Amino acid sequence: MGCCTYKYIPLWRRSNMLKSSKRLIGKSILVGLVASAFGMSPALAQNYPNKTITLIAPYAAGGDSDFSGRNLAAVASKMIGQPVVVQNVVGASGTIGSQKVRTSPPDGYTLLVSRGGSQAITPALDSNTPYKWNDFTMISLLDFNPVVCVVKNDAPYKNMKDLIDAIRANPGKLNYATAGPGTTQHLAVEVMLSQLGLPSTAAMMIPYKGGGEATTALLGGQVQFICNNLTTMVGQIKGGAMRALVTSTPNRLKDFPDVPTAKEMGIGNLEQVMGWSGLYGPPGMPAEVVNKWQAVLKEVAKDPAWLRGNDTVGAIPAIRSPQDTEKFAREQFELYSKLGTQLNLKK
Repeated sequence: MGCCTYKYIPLWRRSNMLKSSKRLIGKSILVGLVASAFGMSPALAQNYPNKTITLIAPYAAGGDSDFSGRNLAAVASKMIGQPVVVQNVVGASGTIGSQKVRTSPPDGYTLLVSRGGSQAITPALDSNTPYKWNDFTMISLLDFNPVVCVVKNDAPYKNMKDLIDAIRANPGKLNYATAGPGTTQHLAVEVMLSQLGLPSTAAMMIPYKGGGEATTALLGGQVQFICNNLTTMVGQIKGGAMRALVTSTPNRLKDFPDVPTAKEMGIGNLEQVMGWSGLYGPPGMPAEVVNKWQAVLKEVAKDPAWLRGNDTVGAIPAIRSPQDTEKFAREQFELYSKLGTQLNLKK
């Protein structure tokens, strides 16, 4: 008869169909709510980015996280199609800036320039750290930073043996600068003192807000030495304002062939301590955003300006996959947890 025919559906079946429909709608709403709570919708993720991206550097300007963030931002802005800016959020050995990112919306617009101190050492040593080592979306590593122990150019310590002898002869009298307790600068000295058979009190730690400030403190004569990441000090060493005494690398540095390795100086355990930067996001970031950054970072890894920036400060390029980054971060956390137990540094 016409285009439409009526088909009788029993009442019981209509009731079941209505229930199924309600269940389907309910599930769709639930999925939408979960997506809103823990991330962004697939459509929004596909349009990422459409505004400025902020990289949080958790230490003061002039330090390693600041350098890594700005070196990345300078080239990534062109590749990703939106401005990438660096904001320094400092304090509490890098945990304030890290926590800010952890609690930010996981939309990819607030990211963290992670550091070994704030993401591995502090969580391993301090049970009061407001996050765990893996409470983030790990996007990639960025660079590795050798640790070099230095003194001011006019210091009486001409080599590492002179400095060690002075620490032994004057327990508790020599001060060293760090970016805070539980940072690379702190652990480097603790490991060194331990291997020398000396207590932590043999040299006194003076904490600052970042590696850059710690370096300035040495130049200003506020402390006698510092074991810092090379990236923060390479200009002052090359310029003659500082004297490098030892490097944590297994082999001598290409740019500083006269500086002995830790192993040569009988403090080979110092090789375990290394600075590094990574790119992290808040937990629950969409895979589309992570993949977007992975694609950008593959291009960054080949960019002459980014490579030149690393080479200028002695940083070693280290861009990795999210999986390799997580594996490395886990190994670093476990290493420092073990060292913390051995050196009685846990709290």
